[in-house]
Order: sequence, then structure tokens, then C-alpha cells
Amino acid sequence: MPRAFWVYILSSRSRALYVGVTGNLAARLEAHRAGRGGIHTTRYRHRRLVYAERFEAVVDAIRREKEIKGWRREKKVALVEGLNPEWRDLAEEDLG
Repeated sequence: MPRAFWVYILSSRSRALYVGVTGNLAARLEAHRAGRGGIHTTRYRHRRLVYAERFEAVVDAIRREKEIKGWRREKKVALVEGLNPEWRDLAEEDLG
């Protein structure tokens, strides 16, 4: 099975957004939820996985993360709502 890399967006209850990249999405989400995800995610309590995009090559995932991070908030919200209009927690679903 090929290795997967993920670009993901987390949301707080107030819908503050965090964009990240990881090679192990489940472990990274667990770290964020345990308060070990970094200063920003700990401070703003980003807990809900609202967007995830899978890549086979880490360079492609990093490129996409940088692209999304460069966007204005409105464009990030549109990306999330295009896949997940209810802002449900995708961690509760099978992402494959």
C-alpha cells in the first residue's frame, strides 16, 4: 500500500481555521486534540477535521498546503463548504 500524505483543515467551534500537512492523519489529529498540536491549535482549540486531501507524494502535499495557507479566509471557507457544507467532523468518517 503506497504511503499517503494529507493536507488538512481543522476548525474550532468559532470556525477559526488551521491548515496543516502530515503523513499520519490519525496520529496528527490525536496530537491536536490532546493539546500537543502546536501553539496555534492549542490556543484556538482546533479540534474538528473539516477538510482533508490525500496525496501520494509529500512534495505535492506541501505545495498544496502552502497554496491553501496563502488564500484569504473566504476562499478557505469555500473549499471546506464545497466538500463539507455542514462542517461535520470528518475524523468520524472513513477517509481511506
